[in-house]
Amino acid sequence: MTDLLASTLHHLEALVSFDTRNPPRDIGTGGIFDYLRAQLPGFQVEVIDHGAGAVTLFAVRGQPKRVFNVHLDTVPSSPAWSADPHVLRIEGDRAIGLGACDIKGAAAALVAAAQVTSGDAAFLFTTDEEANDARCIAAFLARDHGFGEAIIAEPTQCQAVLAHRGISAVRMAFTGQAGHASAENALSLSAVHNAMRWGTSALDFVQAQHHLRFGGLTGLRFNIGRVEGGIKANMIAPSAEVRFGFRPLPSQDPAELHATFRGFANPDALAEYEETFRGPSLPSGDVARAEERRLAARDLADELGLPIGNAVDFWTEASLFSAAGLTAFVYGPGDIAQAHTADEWVALEQLQRYADSVARILDQTD
Repeated sequence: MTDLLASTLHHLEALVSFDTRNPPRDIGTGGIFDYLRAQLPGFQVEVIDHGAGAVTLFAVRGQPKRVFNVHLDTVPSSPAWSADPHVLRIEGDRAIGLGACDIKGAAAALVAAAQVTSGDAAFLFTTDEEANDARCIAAFLARDHGFGEAIIAEPTQCQAVLAHRGISAVRMAFTGQAGHASAENALSLSAVHNAMRWGTSALDFVQAQHHLRFGGLTGLRFNIGRVEGGIKANMIAPSAEVRFGFRPLPSQDPAELHATFRGFANPDALAEYEETFRGPSLPSGDVARAEERRLAARDLADELGLPIGNAVDFWTEASLFSAAGLTAFVYGPGDIAQAHTADEWVALEQLQRYADSVARILDQTD
């Protein structure tokens, strides 16, 4: 084990020990942030509380032109964990702990790399990525930050990911007219029936988008996550609610997709159509602009000597940096298949590779 990996694991043990589960969104400015501040001598450090468990630590050394971003919040642990999720375990070639893969391992490696280098560096640590409420990044991008490049840590097996899907979540409310299920017009009056008709049309539409492609991604991802409504089998349902989400390609316009999905509903039965969360695709922009930004990110990854990975289906906050005009890509240790799982783990080899690459980048002269 190299000194850099040993240092990374030391920091990871400390970071995992802090409870940053999200929800319940009760993360404060102490704890994990006090630890990070103490580990970054020579950095100017600023901690900002944006409310609702959204806290930012921004650390700068020198005059860097790019910023590394890592979120410190984790998903809640489950009863399926075989041991205390906040106690790091090293078993064979794995480091096991809540957030070890997603994505405290990267945070630990950034700190370890910073401690053995002296070059310009900027780190943005946040705690609201798992909340679907990107206050931290939005506030950072709204300020006069001066950065033109961003590297966002998520589990990509130490490959630079240049493109991923956007994401949108929607709540739909349908209304009906309560009555006896034997009524001749029960088929049209039921809110549940109208919700199911909408769902059939939406599924057929999504299936027809399978031919679309962008940067290795194919088709439109779509999921009806929840359907709720009605009272009992012999009553016409007076109300129903549908929760669904879709993940467009960078080349697809979310506004057009919303109009299409909304249009599948019977207007007399649709009471509400509310987008509850939206994240842009990576890269952002129309087809031409998205490809231009993807090529710029590829050039940056090549310049930094990082291997290029395939586009991915999951969403990251790299898209927020891209939408703000920065050249951005996703790069971090670990496999997304381990994220959000019980006994979550990251390979030691991945931590070593990521820490080595960050140390090399920080030692480069801009």
